[in-house]
Amino acid sequence: MGDSRGHWEGDTLVVDTTNLRFNNLSRFGFVYQKGMTDENLHITERFTRKAADTIIYQATLDDPTVYTHSWTIEVVMYPLGGAIYEYACHEGNYALSDILAGARADEKKNASQQGHE
Repeated sequence: MGDSRGHWEGDTLVVDTTNLRFNNLSRFGFVYQKGMTDENLHITERFTRKAADTIIYQATLDDPTVYTHSWTIEVVMYPLGGAIYEYACHEGNYALSDILAGARADEKKNASQQGHE
């Protein structure tokens, strides 16, 4: 969604992302309300392995035209038990309710036409 450059700082992988695609739909992987970020957003992500089964993820968001100062989130990541599915494999699920609604409308239309034959 932008231009990302990674480098190592000791044991930490640092990824700097700028020039994010700006629209009213999504920034940093989340759907935001209008005005939450703009084209000046700069994200610095840090991935640090703390143990064989633990990664500390930090993301600092800096957007001086929207926020008075940068802010950081931190998430401790552990392995999941079970299968891992790529997110892209499930992106069609967002449209599933519309697909099913269309199919139900077709079924209803076909049923009413069969009753008039």
